[in-house]
Amino acid sequence: MDARPGLLVTGASGRMGQMLLRLAADSPVFRLVGALERPGHPWVGRDAGEAMGGAALGLPVTDDAVEAFARAQAVVDFTAPEATVGFAALAAQARAVHVIGTTGLGPAHLARIAAAARHAVIVRSGNMSLGVNLLMRLTERVAAALDAAFDIEIVEAHHRGKVDAPSGTALMLGEAAARGRGVALGAVADRGRDGITGPRGEGRIGFSSIRGGDIVGEHDVVFAGPGERIVLRHIATDRAIFARGALAAARWGLDRPPGEYDMGDVLGL
Repeated sequence: MDARPGLLVTGASGRMGQMLLRLAADSPVFRLVGALERPGHPWVGRDAGEAMGGAALGLPVTDDAVEAFARAQAVVDFTAPEATVGFAALAAQARAVHVIGTTGLGPAHLARIAAAARHAVIVRSGNMSLGVNLLMRLTERVAAALDAAFDIEIVEAHHRGKVDAPSGTALMLGEAAARGRGVALGAVADRGRDGITGPRGEGRIGFSSIRGGDIVGEHDVVFAGPGERIVLRHIATDRAIFARGALAAARWGLDRPPGEYDMGDVLGL
């Protein structure tokens, strides 16, 4: 009998869902027990491997979330905010580790996720890569070291199909910069500029978003001061870095008490 913990992938047909299915199918840590899609999706009922255009995995894609969660000890979820909060409740009932890479979550979504974390382990991050989480720590430290004469601008670029802006990672970097300065991001953020906007206010943290082609993910944190500029940059060229990070988070969560964690916890940062 296979004693490895069972892993469920939600949003199986998405870019991250397919990457996770491929990695999980070969994982020495987990056994893949579920591939979940929304009711009515054309993949439902098909073998997950064949639906991706590869060899059969012996695992049909399902739209029965309750049954799928009942078989899983860990769930990896890169879907949409409303779907994610529903999955958080199911993971709490199943006492399964819930790794959330979904972006675009608002205060109401986060409140429901926090409630679910009272009963299960939730690891939530707008970006699962090691490099980005190191960039966050660097951003916080540089922001703390420089005064308000240095304007902070976060520039992010993603593929043309991304539906939210700024990216979840850009917002995480903005939060890190705000923490470094001892302010709330909501009080100093500039998230869109158009027309005659007037001069930039001192101490503001700006966001600029680029969408095009198949860009995996690029993030620059620019500290622009009088006569000099510091740029911290992370470039992702392969979506597998996020999938590998998510699986590492799922494994880490198996041994933790209920609560809400992030990749800083997973990586010991």
